[in-house]
Amino acid sequence: MASLRDQLGGLVYSTEHGKTCPTCREPLDACHCDDLSEQQRLAALDGVVRIRRETSGRKGKGVTTVSGIPLPSEELKSLAKTLKKRCGTGGAVKEGIIEIQGDHRDTLRQELSNLGYQVKLAGG
Repeated sequence: MASLRDQLGGLVYSTEHGKTCPTCREPLDACHCDDLSEQQRLAALDGVVRIRRETSGRKGKGVTTVSGIPLPSEELKSLAKTLKKRCGTGGAVKEGIIEIQGDHRDTLRQELSNLGYQVKLAGG
């Protein structure tokens, strides 16, 4: 627990730099939190792309998720666009995971294998 002196000793509000990042308290122009989180995400991958079908938390609708792709976020978005076109459905990229609407595990496995990725079907 911080003492009262520590609580009252900090800066309360300043407009000197404009908006600041809530994580590192740097101005938004100088913030590197997104770059660091992207590097940590890429470092944590093991090189195996996992494809699974999920329905939990989606009101019973099936979604195919593709995780473990070792690409930066911009390239991941372009890959997601290619995969969505291949499957003919919609989808999104959330926190480094590609979500494709519907059950397209076999199509995605074939497409990612052709692109040179090591692919595993995860889950049931």
